[in-house]
Amino acid sequence: MQSVEPIRKARARSPRRSVHEAGVTFIELMAVVVIIAILGLIAIPSYRDYTIRAHRTEGKAALLRLATNQERYYIQNHRYSSAVDVNVGFNSATSENGVYAISVEVLGADWTQGYKATATPVPGGGTNGVDQSVDAKCTSFSLTSAGDKTAMGTQPDTCW
Repeated sequence: MQSVEPIRKARARSPRRSVHEAGVTFIELMAVVVIIAILGLIAIPSYRDYTIRAHRTEGKAALLRLATNQERYYIQNHRYSSAVDVNVGFNSATSENGVYAISVEVLGADWTQGYKATATPVPGGGTNGVDQSVDAKCTSFSLTSAGDKTAMGTQPDTCW
């Protein structure tokens, strides 16, 4: 029977490691970093565009809420409100998170002809940290008492 000792000594003297024990090479690591960078270059602008489009709904929802409350105000007072205040359901002249400033222009000398409400992004953003002033495609939204929806910007047809 052969002794196990010569086999142990032979393994201990071998300075080379097996290929399977080598680990990750620098080139493999750099390949992974490059792949992640390419994915980031594609994903980040797409995500930013998506979030800008999603936050437009705050301004549109504020205008629709104002329109509903303006009609309620008209039924009770026989005229439209010239201010965005508690009378038309707003604590301040901004949207829910303060991202959009809401203004209303009443038409007619006796304030009965109609109104045009406008939502414009607040520079610096609202209370939720969203700054919609970077949205060049839809810089403002408007809604009239007749239900006409318009927008300003580089692509106003896609805003509403």
